[in-house]
Amino acid sequence: MSDVLARINADKRAHIARCKAAVPVAALEQQARATPAPRGFIRALENTVAAGRYGLIAEIKKASPSKGLIRADFDPPTLARAYAAGGATCLSVLTDEPYFQGHDDYLRQVRAAVTLPIIRKDFMLDPYQVIEARALGADCILLIMASLSDTQAAELEAAAGEYGLDVLVEVHDGAELDRALKLKSRLLGVNNRNLKTLAVDLATTEALAARVPSGKMLVAESGLYTKADLDRMAKCGARCFLVGESLMRKPDVETATRLLLTGKELAA
Repeated sequence: MSDVLARINADKRAHIARCKAAVPVAALEQQARATPAPRGFIRALENTVAAGRYGLIAEIKKASPSKGLIRADFDPPTLARAYAAGGATCLSVLTDEPYFQGHDDYLRQVRAAVTLPIIRKDFMLDPYQVIEARALGADCILLIMASLSDTQAAELEAAAGEYGLDVLVEVHDGAELDRALKLKSRLLGVNNRNLKTLAVDLATTEALAARVPSGKMLVAESGLYTKADLDRMAKCGARCFLVGESLMRKPDVETATRLLLTGKELAA
């Protein structure tokens, strides 16, 4: 685990402890059970791919530790509607505050604004956060194998199953992939960003794709800017993509999303 990730996880554990003190598990479970049923994150991606299109998980992301502020005019509902209009299949919403300037309310706002399924993008370390994700209206959670032991990952995946949440399991290298394949989730993300150097290389997905079983749905993450990038990833088996920063920086997010997916702008 990189020093940055270790620091993020330590801060996250302190944050979780504060949340548990403020909202006990029993109260949070009650909120989660009262939330409308999940929208089917994996099912939406599968339907899009079956229809012959790329499945885009478009990310609503204000900032990052490596790049700082990404978008100043940050309005989650407006961005969500632009992504939906541009052809995104699902959305990813950052809820981590200290490092990504995210907020739980952003997920609530996005769910109210669109009908697309949503993944809660955060550093998931405790089953409490899984219940919290469902209470916020998430349809899927992210498990970053670099942050978790095999036991922790299995525990979080099981908790997600109890609440009907899908799981995107994220890996960065072959060792993490081997561990991820022990989990049940069909959704497997390969992050092209090196956690230690933060360098991005699409060859990471290409190198690992051959080892991904046919029953898994491969998602390429990071370093995707054009349809040519998506096409390159598709050649090795990834037909779903998680894209955030490259779209967040564009003035017209709807047009940028459409251009990424189709290579074409809407005719005037």
